[in-house]
Amino acid sequence: MRNFRMNKLMFTISATAVSSLLAVGSASADFTGMQFENVENNLAGLTTVRVYAGVSVGGEVDAVYGDGTNALTISSNSGFYQNQFGGYGTPSAALFGFFPSLEFDSFVTIGLLNDSGDAMLDIGIDWAGFNAGGDISTSNGTWFATPSDAQVMEVGGRVLIGQFTVNDGDSVFGSVNLQGKNADLSNWNADGVAFDSAPIPAPGAIALLGLAGVAARRRRK
Repeated sequence: MRNFRMNKLMFTISATAVSSLLAVGSASADFTGMQFENVENNLAGLTTVRVYAGVSVGGEVDAVYGDGTNALTISSNSGFYQNQFGGYGTPSAALFGFFPSLEFDSFVTIGLLNDSGDAMLDIGIDWAGFNAGGDISTSNGTWFATPSDAQVMEVGGRVLIGQFTVNDGDSVFGSVNLQGKNADLSNWNADGVAFDSAPIPAPGAIALLGLAGVAARRRRK
């Protein structure tokens, strides 16, 4: 029911309003990069990854989108967990007490973890594949909230753009375009931002891996 209401609202937005929201602003000075957080979920064999866009203090993220120049893709190694009581948007907080696993559903968002106060809208994205556990992809679509919605504002220097529950050992990866505002209300855009939640080995670990490879080659000789 929640997603039905969202779609109904979506079609009341004019094409002019959407194109205005996604108008290219100044170059990205206050987008600080993608951030990831793994969350304990008590689901056997599954890991929940929260994906954030980092911004400077007082900044905001208004839209996540794909276009003809830089398509949006979000994938994992072997698909996403989808709770039967959820959808592509934030889950219903009223149901968490009855279905605790719903809190760890996979979904997209602007800034929020549940539907309380959620004013996010979307247009141009076919969610059927994602709702069935597959990828998100679009070259002409977006999810967004308007700058007047409190959920766009950074908290601790970041704004949540999605939560994804995957098999243990899998990562969440892809490429997105982002738009927001700086604290001085100037626009910023970050296009073709590639990301991967897989941890990057520390330099010392990389060196050890290199030495292990050399040792293995010597043994083979």
